[in-house]
Amino acid sequence: MVKLFTIGFTKKSAEKFFNLLRNNQVKKIVDTRINNVSQLAGFAKGSDLKFFAKEIGAIDYEHNIDFAPTKELLARYRDKKISWQEYEIEYLNLLDLRNIVQKTDVEKLHENCLLCSEHTPEKCHRRLLAEYLKQVKTNIEIIHLIK
Repeated sequence: MVKLFTIGFTKKSAEKFFNLLRNNQVKKIVDTRINNVSQLAGFAKGSDLKFFAKEIGAIDYEHNIDFAPTKELLARYRDKKISWQEYEIEYLNLLDLRNIVQKTDVEKLHENCLLCSEHTPEKCHRRLLAEYLKQVKTNIEIIHLIK
């Protein structure tokens, strides 16, 4: 069974965020954001997050933009030009176009954690990605780290 975690960094202190990762024995953070360099990300800015994860929890870090939505798709959703349902369809189609199933060794995602900014997974591409991978490789247990 592959344990695949997901987490969003907003509405979490660094202490809460890193304790969730450590307490669940996460081995690697897989950053699924298109833009991981924003100053608004605070402790979750890509280069800082890589450092903190290694120092605080001996957790590896990888930025995988193949897992990220395009800037255009994200902007259309944020600007309310498309609904969440339309966003879901377009994002999942994007994963197909990028051959994510063929490119991803799901077994290597064991004890990894998909990261994005959304606080909860309901309207977040990290959940869609985890569920997408589970459709292909059914022995995935998805665990959303929220509280």
